[in-house]
Amino acid sequence: MIKFYWNTAPNPAKVALCLEEMGLPYEIVPVDTRKGEQHKPEFLAINPNAKVPAIVDDGETIFDSNAILLYLAEKTGKFLPAKASDRGPMLSWLMFVASGIGPYSGQSVHFRNFAPEPKEYAVNRYTFEAQRHWGILEARLAKQQWMVGDAYGIVDMAVWGWSRLIPFVLGPDAPKQYPSLQRHLDAINARPAAQRALALKDKYTFKTEMDEAARIAMFPHLAKKVA
Repeated sequence: MIKFYWNTAPNPAKVALCLEEMGLPYEIVPVDTRKGEQHKPEFLAINPNAKVPAIVDDGETIFDSNAILLYLAEKTGKFLPAKASDRGPMLSWLMFVASGIGPYSGQSVHFRNFAPEPKEYAVNRYTFEAQRHWGILEARLAKQQWMVGDAYGIVDMAVWGWSRLIPFVLGPDAPKQYPSLQRHLDAINARPAAQRALALKDKYTFKTEMDEAARIAMFPHLAKKVA
């Protein structure tokens, strides 16, 4: 059985969706990042980057959410493009989400909601870049139902992990700017696998306070000033 190191953040959510869609049995190992559990030696042995998600499958360890999606798709032969000519676009868009959507959206969330003042420059930069990246996906989905080819696949799962949080990333009115993304989000939310993935949050309790200990656990640079 797959061990799945999980919490309620966007990247673990996309892996939960993937596991549910593929019908793979898995065991949840909750990782409470506000308690600093991601920095414990036993988790660092799984992911030296101290981030969730990660999985262990028959002794093989995989970390980084999009790497896990690709691993599981290749393992099962599910949710990959039917046409060989779509493999390149699938890899391109999967990496686009990994290198652009996730990082810029995450930094936008950080500087909007958690960083101390002064932060105007950082908020402006990361909001601009998050909007730019989401705009590229909006243009893509305005032309087709799914991200790659004509079928739902792992790139759609990767997008869904973050698109649920666009209001938190860019503000409560932001979804109005991305109607095609909203259509895409609604279509995935309606899938039973997505509903099961989202229901995981009701089975586990995580620390909710963003106190000083949580801030240092989440943002270790606060504990060490870098010259």
